[in-house]
This record gives sequence, C-alpha cells and structure tokens, in this order.
Amino acid sequence: MRIKFSGMKFRLTAILLAAGVLFSAPNTRAQNPDTIPADVSAAKSKELFRQAIEGLGGAAYLGVRDSDCSGRLSQFGPLTGELVGLIQFRELRISPDKLRREYSKKGVIIDVFNGNNAWSLDKGGVEDVDAVVVAGFQSGLQTTLDNVLRLRLSEPGMYFRYGGDDVVSLKPVDWAEITDSEDRTFRLAVDRATHLPVQFVVNTRNPTTRDVSVETTTYSNWHFQDGVQTPFQFSRERDGKRVSQTFYSECKYNTGVSPSLFTRESLEQRWRDTGHKVK
Repeated sequence: MRIKFSGMKFRLTAILLAAGVLFSAPNTRAQNPDTIPADVSAAKSKELFRQAIEGLGGAAYLGVRDSDCSGRLSQFGPLTGELVGLIQFRELRISPDKLRREYSKKGVIIDVFNGNNAWSLDKGGVEDVDAVVVAGFQSGLQTTLDNVLRLRLSEPGMYFRYGGDDVVSLKPVDWAEITDSEDRTFRLAVDRATHLPVQFVVNTRNPTTRDVSVETTTYSNWHFQDGVQTPFQFSRERDGKRVSQTFYSECKYNTGVSPSLFTRESLEQRWRDTGHKVK
C-alpha cells in the first residue's frame, strides 16, 4: 500500500537524514581487538579506511564534485516503526554542502540547502528554512561517511583503532574506528571480499547529559556508475529503531550541476513558472 507523505515535517526530516544523520547496532564481534598494540591497531584501521576508498572507486570516488540521483524515500514512525511516508524524489548535490531535493515526479515541492542558508518551495510559495533545521543539516554533514572518507581522515585529533572482525548482513567484515576531537566515534564495517562499506555507525555523546546516541546506516545493492560504486539501497536506524529507507533508481556523477540551482532565486523562478507571483 502506498502511503502519502505528510508535508513539511516529513520533508525536512528526510533532508536531515540525507545530510547524514545515520543507524542499527552491529553484531557481536568474533575477536577482542583490545589485545592488539595501539600502533598496530591504528595502522590496521587506517588501512581499512584506505581499502574502503579504493573499493568505492579510488581516485574517481574522491574526485566526485557533484551528483544527480533519483529514487524513492520512505520514513518510519519513531514509536511504532510503521511506514508513515513514501515519496519519489530527485536529489542534486555539489560537494561539500549544497543539496537540492525535489519531491514527486513534477518537483513541485523543493528543499534547498546551501551552506548556512536554506529555502523551501511548496504550495504556499518560497520561504526560509528554520535556523535549527539548517544547523542540524550542517551538523549532519560532519558525520556522513562521504565526509569522513573524503575530508576528515587526515584531520588533527583523530584517534584510529581497529574494531575487530565480525559478520554483518551475512558478510564477513572488519571494523575500522575513529574518534574525533568532539568525542564522536565513527565505526565502519568493511566487506573483506569487496572492500565496500557494509555498515557505518556514529556514536554521539550529548555534552550535557552525557547520553550516547547511536545512528547506523546499512548499505546494499551496489552499482558501478561513472567509475564510482554506489549503494542503490540504504537503511537508517537511530538507537536501534528504524528511521528510513532510500532506494535509488538512477545516480550520475560529475554532470556539471549548476550552482545556480542552490539559490532562493531558483525556487522563486520555479514558482513563477507555475503561474504564481513572488511575494
């Protein structure tokens, strides 16, 4: 049964998830990595991250400047876990912090994030996105797998650790771990056979309560496109509860996406094109 999405709340939640807000706890490890000397553990972790980059396409993956992907996005209720929204979308990105997501086949509802600015177009016209949502988007960018692999591995204050071997999604994997200067821990399960990511886990500690939130992304259905391996399906959980699933039908890289699409003016022009006047 197809369930219609419920407007702005669903869309903005979906954008935060797209930015990289991540999910489920991994399986029990098969060995104790604490017995490995710290320098050896760090070296093994760094090697696993290097393997993951190579598995994703190496230089082609690191060289991605923009992307144009389409598919379906589903969202699940935080309490019941039931499907509460299902929508078609087109997602345009320019690295590192530009995102445009058009909902439905006609793209009559659009959200745009561009650095510290964001706007939304719906049946009421164009309006600014709440600053709290923008801050959440920016924070989420810092914890995405792409951001970690492309930009953060050489960042000062990173502590690397090998997390042991395991079986995740029926695949033998090794866990590579990083803890950053803000006490966030990133854990990546790397497929031993393909070196592709299987699961990415982010542990974030609340600075006030010291409670830890665990967000997990699980990847599957890989496709080789423009020299880059892309998961056409990925699911997200937060603290063990299912949050969303994304299914890509198409994804292209380095097509020359125009920066002008990530502006308020572009949304106002779309509004005019539908026969309305900009307020």
